[in-house]
Amino acid sequence: MSPSRIISAATARRMAITKQRLAGERATADIEGMKDVLEDIRCLQLDPIRAVERTQYLVLWSRLGNYDTEDLNRLIYEENHLFEYWAHAASIVRTADYPIFKPQMESYAAGNSAWARRTREWMTENEALEAFIIAELIQNGPMSSDEFEHDLVESVEGGIWSTGRNVNWMLDYLWGQGKIMVAHRKGLKRYWDLSERCLPDWTPMESLDKEEKTYRAAQIALRALGVGRPRQIKIHFTRNAYPNLEKAVKQLVQDGCFVPVQVAAEGQEAGEYWPGRWFVHVEDIPLLDRLEKGDWQPRTTLLSPFDNLICDRDRTEAMFDFFYRIEIYVPPAKRQYGYYVLPILHGDRLIGRVSPRMDRKKHRLEVEAVYAQEDAPRTAEIGAAVSGAVEELAQFLGAKEIVYGEVLPAGWEIG
Repeated sequence: MSPSRIISAATARRMAITKQRLAGERATADIEGMKDVLEDIRCLQLDPIRAVERTQYLVLWSRLGNYDTEDLNRLIYEENHLFEYWAHAASIVRTADYPIFKPQMESYAAGNSAWARRTREWMTENEALEAFIIAELIQNGPMSSDEFEHDLVESVEGGIWSTGRNVNWMLDYLWGQGKIMVAHRKGLKRYWDLSERCLPDWTPMESLDKEEKTYRAAQIALRALGVGRPRQIKIHFTRNAYPNLEKAVKQLVQDGCFVPVQVAAEGQEAGEYWPGRWFVHVEDIPLLDRLEKGDWQPRTTLLSPFDNLICDRDRTEAMFDFFYRIEIYVPPAKRQYGYYVLPILHGDRLIGRVSPRMDRKKHRLEVEAVYAQEDAPRTAEIGAAVSGAVEELAQFLGAKEIVYGEVLPAGWEIG
């Protein structure tokens, strides 16, 4: 076996950033550009917090710039090019990838874990509730959970199913099984319908066994990562849903799909390599070659806390020397940086973080603090780039003004 190709840490970071569509020329800020980006990054995590904007919209903004969020909604709920299902977590995924998710649906709550056993027992006890929900959807079309609750109270003497908890549990279970889908939303409220009514006629219905599913999904994950280890593949894209991943990785190497690489460490560890087995997909070798020749177009932007580039916190720390945790549930007095903090991507480094809030009543973006990493250069040029990213965010959010707090890095001349 020939020795692994050696790449620099900077090249590894640039591979990850480029494959996440955070470098190079931006896609057009329209539906076609959105499809183009999603073909590479593959999923958007859903999150309801709107201190700045919901994460699915922020992730696309970091890649597209200012765009119309209704275009994303059209792609999901009107054109059905996308649908909601489990990926990193509750996410938006491509309908073209339906065969990848189908085995998860078919095996939902299978296995011998305590959760799976309890879930199956609960489902058996509540078969009548399942039948009722399916019948209501057949008759009425898309319904929200509270509409089911109303019908149950009206139709079941004593209201034995009238608590929202049981209805929502059943809806989540049926969603996990792929029997129902989110047909549309009004704000955060989901309206459910039968999957066959939500999926377009062109949806691929190929059935994959678990090994083939892992073989395909692992390739999608690695291509989205740019460069990665098996553990990083495991918690990317179809997180923790890669049966027999080690076997698949071995086969992918034998088939020439996964190309082993070593990543040369930098700084005090120069002369050493990043630990573990690292791979690049064979189809991304031309990109790797271009990056090593200096074909690199960096950007400066802000990232959602749940951005695909940084959703694996351990990988983020290993690749970027950037420790990041969400402090939403930390008491205010104990927060180090803020409630909803956006990392700053500048070129191939994460150089700091911004703590913003959007006051929608006053149409004002309030930047409570800006923090620079200790090793980040303190130049007016970088300050201007960060200010420009904040201004782009304000434009996207519809803010008429930006107000900065007192915590700003010396040398960046922000505000």
